[in-house]
Amino acid sequence: MPRPPGPSRGGWSSAPWDSNAEWWSQREGAEAWQQFGRRMARRVMVGFVVFLGFLVALGAFIATAVLGSTSDSRWVAVILTPLVVALVVVLIVRYVRRTWFPVRDLMAAADALADGDYTARVDARGSATVRPVARSFNAMALRLERADQERRQLLAELGHELRTPLTVVRGEVEAMLDGVHERDEAHLELLLDEVSVLERLIEDLRTLGLAETGALALHPEPTDLAQLVVDAVDAHRRPATAAGVDIEVRLGPGLDDVVLDPIRIREVITNLVVNAVHAMPGGGTLVVKAVRDESSLVIEVIDNGVGIAPEDLDRVFDRFRKGSTSTGSGLGLTISRNLVEAHGGTIAMSSNPGQGTAVIVTLPRAEPSP
Repeated sequence: MPRPPGPSRGGWSSAPWDSNAEWWSQREGAEAWQQFGRRMARRVMVGFVVFLGFLVALGAFIATAVLGSTSDSRWVAVILTPLVVALVVVLIVRYVRRTWFPVRDLMAAADALADGDYTARVDARGSATVRPVARSFNAMALRLERADQERRQLLAELGHELRTPLTVVRGEVEAMLDGVHERDEAHLELLLDEVSVLERLIEDLRTLGLAETGALALHPEPTDLAQLVVDAVDAHRRPATAAGVDIEVRLGPGLDDVVLDPIRIREVITNLVVNAVHAMPGGGTLVVKAVRDESSLVIEVIDNGVGIAPEDLDRVFDRFRKGSTSTGSGLGLTISRNLVEAHGGTIAMSSNPGQGTAVIVTLPRAEPSP
């Protein structure tokens, strides 16, 4: 029996422009299951016909060999024939129940799945050959159902994030056209700020899409990581000070000549610093550390803010996942994770409610070419 077509790899792409492609790819997988079911049905029918013919031929051979053509053989044939027929019927029923019925159910479920019913499932019953196929189908259907739910949620959240600044822009423009607001610098700056929010959201979505589809091009070069950290922190020190947050930078030795993409790593540090400042609405101390050991570079961002509940900690890197104090798009941590992983590194977070949060970024240490 041929191996059934396997579902595409797990889950759902976070890139909005690639999500439909991924969804259609999984839909094609469901249609492939339909074709597989039809092939299985044809082979089951062929096997049934061959098996039945074999039994008939075997019965005729036995009757000829054992009974011969004597007159007494007719009475023996009268007794033996019903037994042979009963045996054939039992074997056929067993064959149909263990093979044909499960395959028929699998075909019906594949038809429903291809039509968009992602709740379609089949019972893992039948022969030892059919049961693994049924379990594999159920696993694929479950992944498709989750992917469809994530796609719907992504579109809803994306629409919400885009609608807010557009509503502000439209309202301000209409107010100025109607003479409610003056066309002065203050109102134009408000429009410019909202346009900047849209630009940042679109750029975040673009970066996220490139990173999660493996199309993000990194440009590693010898970099002074210590200066990179200082520049990223200084760019946000003023709003942090206004929020009552004091930022401490602690740098270890040997950070002046490491190989990485400075633009992308600065974006990671910026996202972590901004999130940490938002997590300390009452002020506090934010510590940004960077050290170098024998095999890696470690960047830590530690705050003493509101912290994160244990049940939410596993989902902090999900798209559009925002805390109660966050004012961003909810993509910063997702983008940071993908940028770090694109460098071959890892990012981890630990937190306790009311005691703060620590984010640790670990990057492989690469030496500059001589």
